[in-house]
Amino acid sequence: MEASHIPVLLNEALEFLKPESGGIYVDGTLGMGGHTGEILKRSHPGGRVIGIDRDTEALKVAKERLQGFEDRVQIIHGNFADVGKIAEGLGIKEVDGILLDLGVSSMQIDTATRGFSFLRDAPLDMRMDTTAGITAADIVNNYSVEELQALLWGLGEEGYSRRIAKEIAKARDTARIETTRELAQLVERSIPRKDWPKQIHPATKTFQALRIAVNDELGSLEQGLNDGINLLREGGRFCVISFHSLEERIVKNRFRNWENPCICPPSLPVCRCWKVKVARVLTKKGIKATEDEIKANPRARSARLRVAEKV
Repeated sequence: MEASHIPVLLNEALEFLKPESGGIYVDGTLGMGGHTGEILKRSHPGGRVIGIDRDTEALKVAKERLQGFEDRVQIIHGNFADVGKIAEGLGIKEVDGILLDLGVSSMQIDTATRGFSFLRDAPLDMRMDTTAGITAADIVNNYSVEELQALLWGLGEEGYSRRIAKEIAKARDTARIETTRELAQLVERSIPRKDWPKQIHPATKTFQALRIAVNDELGSLEQGLNDGINLLREGGRFCVISFHSLEERIVKNRFRNWENPCICPPSLPVCRCWKVKVARVLTKKGIKATEDEIKANPRARSARLRVAEKV
C-alpha cells in the first residue's frame, strides 16, 4: 500500500504544470490524491483542484488524504473523458492546467479482489469503476475467437493472440473462466515455454488487453484529450503521464497534431487547409523517471511525461 502513495514523476509534472494561487486545475486521474495534494500545496492559498476518478475506493482514500483542503478541492466520481461536461456542471469555463496519470494504480493491482493481477487469485473483474460496465469475465466467456484474437493483438500486442483465443474458447466449453488464476494458467499453456518473455509474466499482455478493453481506456484518453484542450485557457498546460506504447502513441500523435495541424500535401507552397495550431509541445521526447525514482517506485520504470501548452 505504501507504493500506492508514491505519485509518479511528481516533481517533473508539477514543474511544468506550475500551479499558483488563484488557478484552477484538473487532476483527471485523482487516484489516492498524491498529485492533487502537491498541486494544492503549491497553489496555496487560492488554487483550486477538480479531482476526477472512476474508482470509488480510491476516492475514499483521496478524501482522507486531502482533509484540510476541502474548501479548495472538488472530488468527482466520474471519467476524465467527460471533463468538459464535468467542468460545465461546475460552472467552470476554462482551467489553468490538466494532469492525467494514466493506467491502473498500484492500489488497484494490490487489491486482490479487483482482479487486475495475475499474481493473485481473484474474480476476473478488472473494472476501474466497479459500479458499472462489463467485466473481464464477460469478455473472456462471451467474445468469439476472432474477437478475442483481435482484442489481444490490438490492445496487448500479443504475438500468440490466436492460440490464446482458441485455448480460451476450448476451456470455456467445459466451464466458465471465472478467476485470474484460471486465465493466467491458460495463457501459460498457450505459449511455448521457450517463447515466454524474459522480463514479464507470459500473461501480462493478455491481462493488459482485457483491462484496456473493460475500461475503454484508449477511447477515454482520446475523448479526454479532445475535451481537455478545449477547456484549457491560453497558456494553460496539459500534462500526461503514460505507461505503455498504445497510450503513449495516442498522446504523442495528438500533441504533434495540435502543434502541426496542417494536412496539406508537401508539394503545396503554402497551407490551404487553414488548420490552426492550438498548442506547442514542451517535451519533444517525453520525460522519463530518474534511476533514483525507479528504485524507490518500480512502477515509474515505464512512465513517460509529455506536456503541451495551449496557444
